Parts: sequence; C-alpha cells; structure tokens
Amino acid sequence: MRAEQPGTPVFRPTLLVVDDEPLVADFVREILEPEGFNIIAADSADTALTLLEKEDANIDLLLTDIRMPGSMDGAQLANMVCKRWPDMPIIVMSGYETPSTASIKCQVRFLPKPWSIGQLIDAVNGVAYSVTPSA
Repeated sequence: MRAEQPGTPVFRPTLLVVDDEPLVADFVREILEPEGFNIIAADSADTALTLLEKEDANIDLLLTDIRMPGSMDGAQLANMVCKRWPDMPIIVMSGYETPSTASIKCQVRFLPKPWSIGQLIDAVNGVAYSVTPSA
C-alpha cells in the first residue's frame, strides 16, 4: 500500500442520504463517515432535490429510500436525478419494492432493507469510487 504524500488531497465522496426516518440517516452517517464519506441528509425527496439543485457540484452520489411521503417519492427522485445529473451514481433502498416495481427507469444499485453494515459499505463503495471527485 502506498502512503499518501503530505499535502496530497484525499477524495472524500459526498453522499446525499434521503430517508424520512431520521434514525436511518443518522445510522448511515455513523457507519460511513469513518469510512471516508461526507454525509448530507434530507428527510424527503423534495428537500433532496432542493439540495441537489443548490449543491449539485458538491454531491457525488445519492442514496435514497423508495417509499417516502411528500410530492415525490424516492423512485421519482431517482428518475429525475438520472435525467438531470446522468453521471451521478444512485443507490435505492426499500423493504417493500424493487427498482423495477417502483418504475425506476435508469440504472441504479439496489440495497434491500433491512441491510447490514457490510452491505451498506459494499454498495456505497461499489459506486463511490467510479465517480470523478467534485470540484
């Protein structure tokens, strides 16, 4: 393993976590921040879209629940993100639906609920390091 050179910037991907259950977002933060991720949380797809529009250059990937209250659910958010930010990797999670039953029309990684810590880390790492670091 190669040691980092002093002053070499370290890529810390920023993950937008979207779930209407605050404990889920807190748990994701507790797991992934020590793994080298910056976490931004949103409690609805509507809030997430606002954050993406404001911070799109600073968000590297999206992790969203499918079923959520509001004018838009996670499936609709995933479809919108695919169109507006086609290079952003998306992970969807649900204990009730799959991407196909939720009418997600783009390629996403699926994380079934309940997930284990290892499954979460594997899913996020599987897509995170295929992205270009944000400016």
